[in-house]
Amino acid sequence: MGQATAILLIEDDPAVAHSLQDALRREGYAVDWQATGERGLARAREADPRLIILDLRLPDISGYDVCRRLRQLGLRMPVLMLTVQGEEIDKVLGLEMGADDYMTKPFGLRELLSRIRALQRRAYGEFAAGDADHLYVRDLVIDCTCAQVRRGQEILNLTPTEFRLFAYLARHPGQALSREQIIEAVWGYETDVESERTVNVHIRRLREKVELDPSCPSLILTVPGIGYRLSANS
Repeated sequence: MGQATAILLIEDDPAVAHSLQDALRREGYAVDWQATGERGLARAREADPRLIILDLRLPDISGYDVCRRLRQLGLRMPVLMLTVQGEEIDKVLGLEMGADDYMTKPFGLRELLSRIRALQRRAYGEFAAGDADHLYVRDLVIDCTCAQVRRGQEILNLTPTEFRLFAYLARHPGQALSREQIIEAVWGYETDVESERTVNVHIRRLREKVELDPSCPSLILTVPGIGYRLSANS
């Protein structure tokens, strides 16, 4: 039997944490629970888990701050953020801080497992690499063998979802891609209004990292009423 996939759970509610630990361990995951944001950050640096489940409301620092600091440290593992609120602002801010996906409490175990598997596939499995080992977009090199994007000697700090999104656009240069197409290819679940907003947030974050002038993008272009396309001149 192979080694269990390591998940770091950052959740301050012991009842919720124990329930998730038990359920995920029954599914074969190794779950490390930390009850505060600072302890979660320290553990993420030490253990380098394959995935982090991060509660938004923590007793010391917010999940937003945890996620932001993870990305500043260059930690690129997928982050699934949990929130008890339905306001769009919470979800959008989480994505802007570097989360890859979110779920609103309460949720079912089947949905959680589905999201975890999808994040794992995108980051490490069959969705992580593409048909070509390398893709070239102007002065950028997309290395699908190690899921990195380089500009010269600089490695851009993209999250797994941002990498997958950029690689998907790069494989369809000049093609207008709807938000529904992007969700299906990159996230792998059915489209709804909120998931379309998810695409918008990730596109904005991706532009901040790959565009020379994010305020006037020339690589990733908006197609009004449809979605986005990568410039055919790339």
